[in-house]
Amino acid sequence: MSLLDLIFPKTCLSCGKEGKYICENCLGKARILKPACPYCEKPSIDGFTHTKCGKKYGLDGLTSFWKYEGVLKKAIWALKFKYATQVGGELASILVRELVTGSHPVNGTLVPIPIYWQRENVRGFNQSEEIGKLIAKEMGWKFIPDLLIKNKSTKSQVELTVEGRKQNLRGVFCIDPYHKSAILNLKSVILFDDVFTTGSTLKEAAKVLKRAGVEKVWGMTIAR
Repeated sequence: MSLLDLIFPKTCLSCGKEGKYICENCLGKARILKPACPYCEKPSIDGFTHTKCGKKYGLDGLTSFWKYEGVLKKAIWALKFKYATQVGGELASILVRELVTGSHPVNGTLVPIPIYWQRENVRGFNQSEEIGKLIAKEMGWKFIPDLLIKNKSTKSQVELTVEGRKQNLRGVFCIDPYHKSAILNLKSVILFDDVFTTGSTLKEAAKVLKRAGVEKVWGMTIAR
């Protein structure tokens, strides 16, 4: 235990128990999601996109681990809006545990969803990048944090309709010019974000990757 933990002990973000930000008891209450198609959101084998739902430049499948509620919702919120970066390490650890003990149908290069540079400067980090980096290291996956760039600021997605979310994100992602040659060698990308709501963010990013030549793009989020 570090000196910082002795002075400011970690407490569960849900129940207040000392030791971790996400205690095992509260994590055990989180609803584990069954694999579902990222488009119709109906059950599918291992989360693969249904043939009838598939799009030429769309996601090939999705892994979302838990329902966006309880301690996990509080942890993601604390990481994004209270800048509690240590929470990211715990989220990464429990995700790796699920990946190792479960069955994930895809291996590949992990790419985090980017945030606009001004927001990253204010926050000091991109939460998807920080968690994704730790996951990739533990899983032995290649990690390219800056393959995608978000080229303009957008409105918050929270209050927007499904169609509004699509319009808000249209054309906001592009490939970093530095990686335009390397992307031709990427056959499979795991696109990582914190939460899947309507999927507009992952779907827009997948479109950019597919058009650039990536063969398979799989979405992965902590919660949905």
